[in-house]
Amino acid sequence: MSLNIRSQEVNRLADKLATMAGVSKTEAVRLALAAEIARREESVPLVERIKPIQDYIASFPRTGLKADKAFFDDLNGEP
Repeated sequence: MSLNIRSQEVNRLADKLATMAGVSKTEAVRLALAAEIARREESVPLVERIKPIQDYIASFPRTGLKADKAFFDDLNGEP
């Protein structure tokens, strides 16, 4: 099955990568697609990346104190 790329921008990018990598345009497209698939498969979702931070913050005991809105408004220069 063939792939027909009609976008001038995609063709330009494929030519640039092919030149940089010293490969054919077809191989450049294959390399780019393989790299993007690998990047997406190896990426860790945001929820999993921030979980340790959330656990760390949750480990602090709750004080039961209410935030002083006027104090924080003053810090932010709000009336």
